[in-house]
Amino acid sequence: MPEPIIFYDLPRKLGEGIHNKAWKLNTWKTRYTLNIKGLPYKTVWVEYPDIKPLCLKIGAPAAEKLPDGSPLYTLPVIYDPNTRTPVADSAAIARYLDETYPATPRLFPHGTAALHAAFQAAFLATFFAGGHFVAIGLPASHAVMNAPSAAYFRATREAALGKFLEFAPKGSEKRREHWEGLKGIFHTFATWLEADGKETLFFAGEGEKIVFADLVVAGALRCFRTIFGDGSEEWQDILTWDGGRWKRFAEALEKYEAVDEGSVVEL
Repeated sequence: MPEPIIFYDLPRKLGEGIHNKAWKLNTWKTRYTLNIKGLPYKTVWVEYPDIKPLCLKIGAPAAEKLPDGSPLYTLPVIYDPNTRTPVADSAAIARYLDETYPATPRLFPHGTAALHAAFQAAFLATFFAGGHFVAIGLPASHAVMNAPSAAYFRATREAALGKFLEFAPKGSEKRREHWEGLKGIFHTFATWLEADGKETLFFAGEGEKIVFADLVVAGALRCFRTIFGDGSEEWQDILTWDGGRWKRFAEALEKYEAVDEGSVVEL
């Protein structure tokens, strides 16, 4: 049995009815990956201001670049003590684990890396189109963060966007329009899943095998469920979209949503 992989994730505030700390869209993709593969791992919780110092400490690469070309360090990141390897970015992590632990379920079937890269680009372009997620999802995400992350997130996002995070307050016509926009975005994803004229639950189609493309969508849904809350009007509405497709999809992934207690990062 390999040593546990270290999985660095962003925590959320805990309160009444909150059973775990995981909330972030991108890190949920890696948590699903680890749980599906059944690899032992332990979570280390990292607040936003500590991400760059952590990555520099363990030698994890920057997953993205800022507009000025400087490195942008983000989570998820893993450190595999079995190979002494740090890996950043959810897709790169899944590919690394596929190759390093070939006896586990493969999330990038052989020959699909380019297709998955194209899918992710299409997903991101669609998901962020119209500013619907930015207007609704960013303020809701900010609301669940611990104080250090909340202050960092607000300052950096408002500087980048040039506006306050309270973009579409509840009850406003603007919020209704953005919510309808999000609904339309997920309908687009549903049409992708029905491209051959038949409804399939997962993107691999026949056999309903889970691949990384499914985790891209699952991460978004799990993020919504967390930032809005199980009993919220928003989450309950999402479960009705496209004839309940996303309810069935979310339920199929629930067995891979285990979250360990974890520990706080030490720098």
